[in-house]
Amino acid sequence: MSVGSNTFEDVKAVVSSAHNNTTYRQMVDFYSSWAENYDQDVAILEYRAPTLAANCISNHFSGDREKAVLLDVACGTGLLAKQMKRHGFGRFVGLDACEPMLEIARETGLYQELKQSMLGEEPLPDQWADSFDVVLISGALCGGHAPVAVVRDLCRVTKPGGYVCMTTRTNIGNLEYKGALDHELKQMEEEGLWICVDVTEVEEWERAVSEKEDGYISGVVYLYKKI
Repeated sequence: MSVGSNTFEDVKAVVSSAHNNTTYRQMVDFYSSWAENYDQDVAILEYRAPTLAANCISNHFSGDREKAVLLDVACGTGLLAKQMKRHGFGRFVGLDACEPMLEIARETGLYQELKQSMLGEEPLPDQWADSFDVVLISGALCGGHAPVAVVRDLCRVTKPGGYVCMTTRTNIGNLEYKGALDHELKQMEEEGLWICVDVTEVEEWERAVSEKEDGYISGVVYLYKKI
């Protein structure tokens, strides 16, 4: 579908076509078809979420980065792992619903393990409970993608004292989802599951593709520490 897309208008058309998908599985099919051109297309969009999430973790993580094990949820082609590698991390487990995306992530050589899983439709493995020093999810917490409830599963597989880093967009089309996400994050904090370490709002998150928005859309990076 996106073969040959190399201008902003080309990429805009590709991303806009995703709005025709009404189910999670249709969205997975869309990303599967986009995998080959995904990296070049999001570069054109100036998509900053992986870099911003990696910077957030790097600014707060004080443990041994060589020994730390990171779970990259909705890892896609491995953009976030590449950024984390630049910050000195090197032990990655990746999870994504799209096998074509996982094939590209596999080629990076960064991941010790890659697992295909429909996030939100099946829980993360029981044996992963309290296992990861850092859990990251960049790009999948938005309308039409992962349900808000998955954040509880992300917390479950994080070690006590470990970090969960999440991103979401704050543009008009995602405000309802963000409101539900903020409510769930706060509820989990009130339940004593984790504490909020940092919330970073970013104005220029990525170039806008909706006809209702111009310039750049905004986004936010959340960092929580499991108790």
